[in-house]
Amino acid sequence: MTNTYFATCKIGLESVVAGELRDLGVEVLRVSDARVDFAGDHFAMARACLWLRTAERVLMKLASFRAVTFDELYEGVRRIRWKDYLLRTSFIHVNGKSAKSRLFSVSDCQSIAKKAIVDSLSREYGLKILPENGRRIIIEIGILRDEVTVALDCCGAGLSRRGYRTYNVPAPISETLGAAIVMLSGYRQTRPLIDPMCGSGTMPIEAAMIANNIAPGINREFAAEDWHFLQNNAFAAAREQARDSARSDKVDISGRDIDPHSIELCKKHAKKAGVMLDWRVEPVQKLRETRTGGVIVCNPPYGERLLEKQSAEELYRQMHGIFSRLDGWSVNIIASHPDFERIYGARADKRRKLSNGGMTCTLYRYRPPYLSPKPERPKTDEPRIDE
Repeated sequence: MTNTYFATCKIGLESVVAGELRDLGVEVLRVSDARVDFAGDHFAMARACLWLRTAERVLMKLASFRAVTFDELYEGVRRIRWKDYLLRTSFIHVNGKSAKSRLFSVSDCQSIAKKAIVDSLSREYGLKILPENGRRIIIEIGILRDEVTVALDCCGAGLSRRGYRTYNVPAPISETLGAAIVMLSGYRQTRPLIDPMCGSGTMPIEAAMIANNIAPGINREFAAEDWHFLQNNAFAAAREQARDSARSDKVDISGRDIDPHSIELCKKHAKKAGVMLDWRVEPVQKLRETRTGGVIVCNPPYGERLLEKQSAEELYRQMHGIFSRLDGWSVNIIASHPDFERIYGARADKRRKLSNGGMTCTLYRYRPPYLSPKPERPKTDEPRIDE
């Protein structure tokens, strides 16, 4: 049976999520702000939950309709055949959000939607009171420009919760954003990658999981696994396929940080994620590389939270001098400072607006500034023969 689903994501990552879905062989229906709609059966949904690296959630769409009054909201929700999705004992949990709509009170919308669901089920099951002592089903009521979307949350915890990062440093980058930066950097398994300010190790670990084709959701559970109507052991089949496709190749990925405590956390996180990486206690000022043609990914302190603004700006200036010495390395830096390029001392080749922890940021991408010159031909009196 084909259903309609949608994956939510941070603004700026819609095309990345759509590309991931297409790589999974899933039919993409529509790409819009912070959302990608797709079609498929329950197995396709399970694969999306397991494999999407840059999306925040996957939801199964049940209905959409226009509502500008609470009566219209109630009737639209009540018309859904809830008996197809909920048991008489299901614990009904309703989440809500509203933007640019006349129904702006989220708590009221949640209450009205739940009343409509309970009234529908009470009529279907012939009960005056539903016990709600069974498994939890998460229902989302989203309202945008007066258009209501009713959906079942397939995930429970967001997709950024991979399960490996149990310890944190101040202001960590999310796993989904870390994976997105690695993917946008053009990283390939054949190239070395360094994060010189790795914090809790998110970007090096995500890069290693990408290189070894490890599904990011392989070690966690999803809300949809409790659906009584889930078809054909969808998650079991998707997990078995994911385990069969994973590799354990050696990767040339390094995470470095000035804080010894951060590096200890990185080692624990990498072990839990099942990847072996090179971790070093080292300030970015000590970065030296003799290898050619690698990738730098970097989430430096923003100044607003971790360093005074003046100190952060001095760090940006130092970074340019350090990175420009690297031979043939691309550089990818996410920063919130509006004058980052001026302070860093170079205009980026590509920019992408993103969000990090609710803060508007930009990913600055620099192509390799220097490439090793081809060796000169030895001088000789012999006539030149073109190869």
